[in-house]
Amino acid sequence: MSERIRILLADDHAVLRAGLRALLSAEPDMEVVGEAGDGEEAVRQAAALRPDVIVMDIAMPGGGGLQATRAIRALGLPSKVLILTMHAEEQYLLPVIEAGGSGYVLKSGADSDLIEAIRIVHRDEVFLYPSAAKMLLGKYLERVDAGDAAYDGLTPREREVLRLTAEGYTGQEIAERLVLSPKTIDTYRQRVMEKLNLHHRSELVKYALRKGLLRPDAFDEAPTAS
Repeated sequence: MSERIRILLADDHAVLRAGLRALLSAEPDMEVVGEAGDGEEAVRQAAALRPDVIVMDIAMPGGGGLQATRAIRALGLPSKVLILTMHAEEQYLLPVIEAGGSGYVLKSGADSDLIEAIRIVHRDEVFLYPSAAKMLLGKYLERVDAGDAAYDGLTPREREVLRLTAEGYTGQEIAERLVLSPKTIDTYRQRVMEKLNLHHRSELVKYALRKGLLRPDAFDEAPTAS
C-alpha cells in the first residue's frame, strides 16, 4: 500500500477535532499527525510536521484560518489547505482560493465530504461544491465585466494615451504626437493605471492587447524620438 496521507487538524473546538481524528483514522490511507487549536499554532505545527493536508477551521483565535493559510503559503510549505466552515458564505470563496487554500468543506457535511475532499486536494486538485464553483465563476465574470466597465470610464484622450503607451512610445514621444506637455501625459497615464487597477507597463500592454487596442505586431514598428 502507498504511504498514507499525513493530516494536520486545526480547529479551536477539541470535541470536533476528536471526532475528525476518529473519522479520518478509520481510513487506511490517512493518518492524523497533529492538531492545533488556533491559527498561530497551526502555522507552527505545519512548519514542524510538514503534513500533506491541513484541515483548517476558517474561524479560530490567533488570526483565523485564512491568515494561517497565507502564512503557510508564505513559508513555502507543500501542504495543501482544506478550509472548514459552518456556512457556504459567498464572500469566503475568493479569499479561500486567493489565500492559497485548495477548497472548503462544510462542517455539517464533514462526515460525508471530508474524506473525499482530502483525497482530492492531496492529488493537487481543488475541492468545491457545485454551488461554490458556480459562485466562483460568477465572481470571476463580475471582475471581467468590472474591467470592461472601467475601460468604458476612460476618456477618449486616456484611451489614446493607453494605446500609445502600450505600443512602446515614451511620455515625451506621446506628448509630441498629441501636442501636449510630458507632464500632462504622465497625468493621463497615471489616471489610466488607477482606473484599470494596473500597476506595471507589462500589465497595461496585456490589457491593451486583450481589448484589441493594438496589433500584435505593433512592437515590430519600434517608435523613434523625433
